[in-house]
Amino acid sequence: MSRAHPGVKLKLAVTRRRAKTWHRFKRNRRGYYSLILFAILFGISLMAEVVSNDSPLLVKYDGKFYFPIFVSYPEVTFGGDFETETDYRDPFILEKLQEHGNFVLFPVNKNSYNTINLEVSGPVPSPPTKENFFGTDDRGRDVLARIIYGFRLSVLFGLALTFTGTLVGIVAGAVQGYFGGRTDLIFQRFIEIWGAMPELYLLIIFASIFKPSILLLLFLLSLFSWMGLSDYVRAEFLRGRNLEYVNAARALGVGNVTIMWRHLLPNGLTPVITFLPFRVSAAILALTSLDFLGLGVPPSTPSLGELLAQGKGNIEAWWLSLSAFAVLVGMLILLIFIGEALRETYDPRKN
Repeated sequence: MSRAHPGVKLKLAVTRRRAKTWHRFKRNRRGYYSLILFAILFGISLMAEVVSNDSPLLVKYDGKFYFPIFVSYPEVTFGGDFETETDYRDPFILEKLQEHGNFVLFPVNKNSYNTINLEVSGPVPSPPTKENFFGTDDRGRDVLARIIYGFRLSVLFGLALTFTGTLVGIVAGAVQGYFGGRTDLIFQRFIEIWGAMPELYLLIIFASIFKPSILLLLFLLSLFSWMGLSDYVRAEFLRGRNLEYVNAARALGVGNVTIMWRHLLPNGLTPVITFLPFRVSAAILALTSLDFLGLGVPPSTPSLGELLAQGKGNIEAWWLSLSAFAVLVGMLILLIFIGEALRETYDPRKN
């Protein structure tokens, strides 16, 4: 029987290690089911245009099929009088689309995040009805649609900010911890000075100078989000840079970048992985807070923070504050449960 190649053995060992790590994570039922539920909710929000939209998913008219959710069709296509984009909420158009032989399929929620209900019976914000399951905001827009789109925006922003902050934090911490000495000293003094800068004041100044946008907000928050993680990566590299296998790699002429990437980084990723869900939740909370203060995304953008601000300005409209608060708290609780499960999974005292 021939012996297995060393590379094959290494791959099998890595596969077994990953399988054991996943099994340890699954043993934490609360974190495991929180991950599944969060993935389902995030997947639904990624298909927000299919779930909540004022345009039909499919239209069959005069024997032809149309997909208004992807393509804009003029009103004359469906028997209207104008060349402008079709308003599928118009009773005349709906009657044309539901005539004999025609067919129209709407999403579950027939409202987009910017759809204004002009047929509400009372003043806005209006309470929940059959047309607006979670009511409308102070401009007559559907709250449920804005929650679905706002959930997607919050999670995507949290993931993007976590990715940029983690990437910069890993690089900064790795350089500090591996080289040490004067390099570490200079970086530490820079971090102390940079961390003392008033982040909120800078955001207020830039918000007054530049037009608010999600990319500008992501850039500004990324300037400060890397510092907390760099300390943990620095500690892991300081601990491992003088180990025997690292010294042996240096003696064999392996470059510093290769040592940092191939030997030290895999062993220093434990704090990075365990802190990821907490960093995502912190990024989501930061976006919500800035939107609540009016320093975040543009006003027309669906945001949980904007709904909370509307709820504060309209105390009697309980559906605004309650729905946004419930979604935000539920999302953060799921992320915290996932983070706790990851922390227990990579805890050496429990393995």
